[in-house]
This record gives sequence, C-alpha cells and structure tokens, in this order.
Amino acid sequence: MLDWTDKQLEDLGAVITTNEIKQQPELWNEALDIFNAHKEKLNQFLEAFKKETTDKIRVIFTGAGTSAYVGDVAQPHLRRYGDTSQFIFESIPTTDIVSSPLNYLKEDEPTLLVSFARSGNSPESIATIELANQVVKNVKHLIISCAPEGKLAVNAKEDANSFVILMPSRSNDQGFAMTGSFSCMTLTALLAFDCVHKEHDAIVSAMSEMGQQVLDMEDVLADIVANEFNRVVYLGSGSLSGLTREAQLKLLELTAGKIATVFDSSLGFRHGPKSFVDDKTLVFGFISNDDYTKQYDLDILEEIKGNGIAVETIALSQNKTNYSGKNIFLTNDYQLSDGFLALPLVMIAQVIALLTSVKVENKPDTPSPSGTVNRVVQGVTIHPFK
Repeated sequence: MLDWTDKQLEDLGAVITTNEIKQQPELWNEALDIFNAHKEKLNQFLEAFKKETTDKIRVIFTGAGTSAYVGDVAQPHLRRYGDTSQFIFESIPTTDIVSSPLNYLKEDEPTLLVSFARSGNSPESIATIELANQVVKNVKHLIISCAPEGKLAVNAKEDANSFVILMPSRSNDQGFAMTGSFSCMTLTALLAFDCVHKEHDAIVSAMSEMGQQVLDMEDVLADIVANEFNRVVYLGSGSLSGLTREAQLKLLELTAGKIATVFDSSLGFRHGPKSFVDDKTLVFGFISNDDYTKQYDLDILEEIKGNGIAVETIALSQNKTNYSGKNIFLTNDYQLSDGFLALPLVMIAQVIALLTSVKVENKPDTPSPSGTVNRVVQGVTIHPFK
C-alpha cells in the first residue's frame, strides 16, 4: 500500500492517511528547522519566566487524546534529560484539568502550560488555558500546534504571556487519525526541554533514516497483519510506555473498534491486564534503548511467548535484541534515547493500524462509519467554573 498510487488508494479510502504516515521523515526535518528558527526567542521567553520566581516552575504538558499522549512520551524523557533544577515536568490531559481543575492547578505554583493541539479548536484545550489563567497567579503558555488558524494559536498571538510554535503545515493531518501532528509536536517538545542531547541534526537524521526503514518493511508488517487476530496489546517502559497509548489508539481508531486493544507498561502488564491475552491476540513490545530497562521489556515478551497464549509476540526495537521470538528492528549507529526513539517506532504502529483497517474492510481516512467519533471532538459542554 505504501507505494501505491493515489488512485489505487482511493478505492480503499486510504489516500490521506497513507500519505500522512509516509511523509513523517520529511516533516521531522522541517520541524527541526522551525524549532531552530524559534529557539533563541523561546529561550528568552523561558529565561524571563525563571527570573520571575525563586520556585521551580511546573511544566504541564497537556492536550486531549493523541495530543495528551505527546506529554506521556515527553515527560519521562525530560525528567531524566531536562533541567529538573528549574522545572517539574508533568503530563496532565486537558480532559482531566477541565473536569476537575483544582485537583491539578495550584494557585501559588508558577506554571508553564504547554498545550499540544492539531486543530487548536478542541473545547477542552481552550477551556484549560482559560482555567489556568483563572486559577494560577503566575502562569505562562507555550502553544505547540499544527493550525495557524486554530483558536489556540490565534488567541495567543497578542498575549505577552504566551509563546507559539506552529508545526509544518503538512503536519496538520487531514485524515481522521493524528500521525505527523503527533510525531512533530513530540519532537518539538523534546528539542525545547532536553538539555543533554544537543546533536539535534544527528538525532533527527537518525530518526528520519529509521522512519524510512519502516516504510520499506511493509511486507514484513503485512505478514504479521495476515495472522488471524482480533486483539492487540502494546507494551513498553518509560517514554515507550507513553507511546503504547498512542499505538493502541491508532489501531482502535482506524478499525473503528473492530480490533480490541490494550496498553500497559512492561512490568505492569502481569498485574491483571495479562488476562486480556488469548489465542487471537497479537502482542507488541517496544524495547527501550536503556540497557537496564530493556531487561524488563524483554522479560515480559519471553514470558508471554513461553506461555504460548498469543498468536505472536513481537519485539520492536532499534537494532536487534537477544529476544528469542520475532524481532522487528530499525538499524542506525546513532543510538536514540527513548523519547526520540518513540517517533520512528510509532510509525510501525501506524502502518500496522493502516493495514489492519483495510483488512477489516474499514476506510482509514474516514474510519467511523456511524459518524459518532469526529476528527475534532464535538458535543463537549464547558461548564462555568467559579
């Protein structure tokens, strides 16, 4: 499918999603150029905020759905590689903040709210900014969005307490499922706050090369999708545990729930959720590049494989591991830390979701046949908060 013409893809309702998955390695280079163009002014914005307070600044990554999972990938990485002497990194969905703001927003705690949004028009995203302004005495906003015409970006333009970084125009996915928007926003968050990995050109080059490898291995992924299955599990640790949320959501969305999905951490899965696995289940494990963490990621895959309870149990990694089962790996001499590694790995999950959607006779570009689930969420009532 990935090398089909648009005409061939039209018959499957898959033109938009397929092309948006394929273009991500190019978009990451564009996102790096955009970040570099904003870096100096962004640093000035952050440094000015630091000077306003002697307290650590809460950096709350927020969004809804896939946009929330950006923070779930970035936060563990930045707790290790970010400036934790100045910042406290947290990931809290807008959907949690809006429904219970005083559980998450604290009046006297200086806060940088980092809002991720594809369209910038989700009601919860707009309400979260308004609530933060209402509740927190000293709050500033970093808007990372894909839509210049979205309300988040437009509202922040003239606000001295806000800074906006717009993603590459093609990352404003027109398909139902977020793909390039997710990976570009995640990359930008990592570039903005990671103070250890400074070889940005080398990092993005390695990511892009591995992303292209994903596109070149469609036949391998198609063989996996050809199995008889109706359940899928994604497992991982740290930033790759955050990634499991996005990986399973892509499959759930593009198949309109015809394939049941579960995600968990590699260690957490044994504590009950493993009951989900049966003889119609595919299990995927994202393998950390941290040597210590990798042991746990491989242990659970070896256990499930040894139990003989799944259709297939597959390791997804950078470079080959010593896993005794099926190992799909991307090769590159530059070893990525897990936050950056998540982005070429998510392309594997996106391609699996695309192929599975077609297999179950769904249309990837418009996967909700009932129309009850929408590209931009509808039907949300924002209640006044006093």
